[in-house]
Amino acid sequence: QVRLVESGGGLEQAGGSLRLSCAASGRTFTTYAMGWFRQPPGKEREFVAAISWGGGATTYYAESVKGRFTISRDNAKNTVYLQMNSLKPEDTAVYYCAADPRALYSGSYYRTLPRDYSYWGQGTQVTVSS
Repeated sequence: QVRLVESGGGLEQAGGSLRLSCAASGRTFTTYAMGWFRQPPGKEREFVAAISWGGGATTYYAESVKGRFTISRDNAKNTVYLQMNSLKPEDTAVYYCAADPRALYSGSYYRTLPRDYSYWGQGTQVTVSS
């Protein structure tokens, strides 16, 4: 069993920054794909960013956050981070950490759909005021 616990959400003004953390436990994550998703009020859950746990830490981003958000990992702490800069009101959402034992890149596509991930955290609220 894999347990994911997010932290770091909160209220921030537009243009500000927040860093989310996702602490993982329960399994060896050497080959896992780790992702961040978000669900704005009244909308579907959407992909934000993902990173491979092993090797060269391949990353992949949604176009809406590219250049503003950075995903990273600390293998020693089994923790994945999402640094969010230049926040916008449209970034307001519940942010979820997700994990899957399959590689981030399948050989033909990056895993960016919620159904691609087997394990989920409880979510952390991020609110950006204008």
